[in-house]
Amino acid sequence: MNLETEKKFVKKVETEGKEKNTGDGKTMADKSGSSYSDMYRRFKPHILMVLSQFGYTFLYIFTEACFNHGMNPHVHITYRHVVAGIVMFPFAYFLERKKRPKLTFALFLEIFVLSILGVSLTLNMYFVSLRYTSPTFLAALVNTIASLTFIIAVVFRLEVVNLRNPRGIAKVVGTFVSLVGVTTMTLYKGPAVKNLGPPLVQIQGKSPIHENWLKGSILIVASCLTWSILYIMQAFTLKRYPAPLSLTTWMSFVGAAQSAVFTVIVNHKPASWKMGFNIDFWATLYAGVVCSGLIIFIQLWCTEVKGPVFVTMFNPLSTLLVALLGYFVLGERLYMGSILGGAIVIIGLYLVLWGKDRDQEAQIGTAELPYLAYDHKNDTKAHKILSVEREAPPSEP
Repeated sequence: MNLETEKKFVKKVETEGKEKNTGDGKTMADKSGSSYSDMYRRFKPHILMVLSQFGYTFLYIFTEACFNHGMNPHVHITYRHVVAGIVMFPFAYFLERKKRPKLTFALFLEIFVLSILGVSLTLNMYFVSLRYTSPTFLAALVNTIASLTFIIAVVFRLEVVNLRNPRGIAKVVGTFVSLVGVTTMTLYKGPAVKNLGPPLVQIQGKSPIHENWLKGSILIVASCLTWSILYIMQAFTLKRYPAPLSLTTWMSFVGAAQSAVFTVIVNHKPASWKMGFNIDFWATLYAGVVCSGLIIFIQLWCTEVKGPVFVTMFNPLSTLLVALLGYFVLGERLYMGSILGGAIVIIGLYLVLWGKDRDQEAQIGTAELPYLAYDHKNDTKAHKILSVEREAPPSEP
């Protein structure tokens, strides 16, 4: 009876081996298609975050144009998040109907705080600082979010740093190098690069900007700090509420309500809420659908998959894109300090991404070890049984 059981076990192991070999044969036959599919899955978060930075680059230009046209920044923030909530609601309702957890009062309070950090407080400080500085300066200082998020993530143990291996060293050095690049762009201006010709696009109706770099710097640094806290909080919230579309919708509606209350307090002019079918409308529509809706969802998804530090490390690309767009399209001056700092930032970015990718590969390898050990154990056991079976005398009929 024992021998029969062992024979069944051997047959099961051999069958599994044949199925495994057959699967490998199919993989070899479809090697090309499978490799492209695997590559896409691996780099999908990277591609989405790069596209997000392109979206943010055009946001800088559109918002500067509508503010120069006379639109109130606080009204713009309110309207764009109303648009984002309306656009994202049907997707959230139908696509996440089965996996969306029940919204408790404690969870709603958490979303309320997230909306303050991600919409009403952060964005109001951010866009008000645009009045005192420039889009390029804003885009440069936003890169401090990556370093601040990395430090906070390490403190809360969301990011593992082991200085005994190259992966941990790469993440720390990359963060420091990115911070050096941002500092270079901010403090070192350098000689101006000569424009190639007249600007392709001219922003009309430009209102006078009251340059106050100190006030603008304080506002933007404060918004970067609250933004960093937002990314960390999102990582915790997504574990309890794993529905990125629904979370984006809730943050949009709650943030719009908060911003509306704040706008009514600081601005008592009913005419500020009027919006014509002009650059104000198109900038608000773009910001609501693309930036406050689609990009926020992408960031939440990437935060859930790759972590908050991964998301923030792509912000330097927006700085580079804003500088290039301003130089080639809008005819803005480009300084050597921006070019040098941008190059340093990109080097730091790739160092951190390299370290995180190696971390993920190491985690996947560690997770596969128990299964490999189990397969090896079964193969060894089957080999022993086959050896005993061959040595055993044939049974009588």
